[in-house]
Amino acid sequence: MRLSDSEWKIADCLWTKGDMTITELTKELRPVTGWGKNTIITLLKRMTEKGAITFVQEDKAKRFHPVVDRTEAELEETASFLDKVYNGNVGLMISNLIDSDQLTDEQLAELRRIIKEG
Repeated sequence: MRLSDSEWKIADCLWTKGDMTITELTKELRPVTGWGKNTIITLLKRMTEKGAITFVQEDKAKRFHPVVDRTEAELEETASFLDKVYNGNVGLMISNLIDSDQLTDEQLAELRRIIKEG
């Protein structure tokens, strides 16, 4: 299941903080996104309809819970990005990362370790 960038922000918040109400999500995301309650409601409705999240009705509030597993969503996003940008060629992606001179020595060492252990 693909999540839009906005949906990803909500899912990330739920994955990180746990189940939340609309009020809690708005309080958490407003400083970062500038979104108000109505924007959060619209996104939650869309995510519920596509089956990415679900909710439990509490007294006066709905408590939202992610249905999509974070690891599965990350793998889907990675595969989509790799296909879209590099035609599925992971070697080209790694080559571009190295050639960009934007990786720190620590990141390069980690990349070497991952490739060696893989």
